[in-house]
Amino acid sequence: MFQYAHPEVLVDTQWLMEHLADSNVRVIELDMSPDLYKDAHIPGAVFWNILTDLLKPDLSMNLDSIAIEKLLSRSGISNDTTVVAYGSYPGTGALVFWFLKVFGHDNVHVLNGGHQKWVAEGRPLTSELSSFDSVPYHAKDVDTSLRVFHEEVQASLGRNDCVLLDVRTVQEYNGEVFMMEPPSGKERGGHIPGAVHIEHIQTLNEDGTFKSFEELQALYHSKGVTHDKEVFPYCAIGGRSAYVWFVLKYLLGYPKVRNYDGSWNEWSRLPNSMIEV
Repeated sequence: MFQYAHPEVLVDTQWLMEHLADSNVRVIELDMSPDLYKDAHIPGAVFWNILTDLLKPDLSMNLDSIAIEKLLSRSGISNDTTVVAYGSYPGTGALVFWFLKVFGHDNVHVLNGGHQKWVAEGRPLTSELSSFDSVPYHAKDVDTSLRVFHEEVQASLGRNDCVLLDVRTVQEYNGEVFMMEPPSGKERGGHIPGAVHIEHIQTLNEDGTFKSFEELQALYHSKGVTHDKEVFPYCAIGGRSAYVWFVLKYLLGYPKVRNYDGSWNEWSRLPNSMIEV
């Protein structure tokens, strides 16, 4: 068993291997393109596109209950289904975890090591597209306690008991790129004033698994991100920050952490928001 505050939220590759035929387990692969999924994915995995299934056209999170009910229903997921999430990019499984927790889904887990570790161990892959009969799904009201909004982020500036945690790349943090390209037009690059920078990928081992509890705690404590403070992680569109929310809340047991899912996509466009570069 993994040695974390809440080890039950993780499953390893062997556990998943033993449960591939379990009709009550649904595996979700999340990515920005279906290309890798079409070539080789975990048998039975359903593909979700982050751009069209989880996000609106303006790249904000699509937290509409009707939309999530349709997505889960067509994926063969009922309210009692155990969901295991992974992706080819580090952190995408934890984004599914946050997204489903927002709607109150109880049985959701992250595959430790994701696609990278599954492939490295020579476990089975398939190009056969997965399809399941639709089942009823009833989403709960959005749990706003897992989110922080820009008004509260604004009010937190300068507070000693609160940490704004920028989990993007150093190039994004320094304003060299906006999302993935250099800023252009009305786009603004940089970071929220006073934000601590710890790139999300620093939480992973070379094999794609999470670092140990002690290593993760040392990483965040070294920058003053401690258990006694309220922590608001953010990134570009809320995905990588959802991943860090997962690490802090479930692996390290931080009691006061909420994802700023509006992230830089929202903050940089607010007319009165302050920005540092």
